[in-house]
Amino acid sequence: MTPAEREQPDIIDGNRRKRLAAGSGRTIVEVNNLMKQFSDMRKMMKQMNKMGGAKAAMSKMLPQGKGGRR
Repeated sequence: MTPAEREQPDIIDGNRRKRLAAGSGRTIVEVNNLMKQFSDMRKMMKQMNKMGGAKAAMSKMLPQGKGGRR
């Protein structure tokens, strides 16, 4: 990937994905899957940031029990 592509992954179009796949020895499908995972993770991190960070998100997900760990 070029420095510009690493800075702004949204600029990666079909031709760039084809070049990335050829340069990395992967298929275009694998590159597409990686880009999708990256996009999904970025969205999740933004949502967690809006909720007050990872600690707040985890406390909402975990059941509140007495006694802590055993």
